[in-house]
Amino acid sequence: MPKSGNKKDSGKAVMLGVGLDSDGHKRVTRGDNFLLLGGSEETHDVMTEKVVKINEKLSAKGKRLETVTRDEFDDIAHSVGLKKS
Repeated sequence: MPKSGNKKDSGKAVMLGVGLDSDGHKRVTRGDNFLLLGGSEETHDVMTEKVVKINEKLSAKGKRLETVTRDEFDDIAHSVGLKKS
């Protein structure tokens, strides 16, 4: 993630999701800008839904993950139901 208020000049940004619960299955889902690991079926589905929604919102704004500021990302993440811990 870029630093607050600054845009990243180069490189690639990636969202990483790690599900800490398990139902005995190993799950891995990847996309152009995300990697989701583990979790029960329900947890993994929720993580997948969130990254898809984030990518849809980025696309609607004409932006890519590596071009948004941390504040912009936080706003988008909050709008899809993610909370900062």
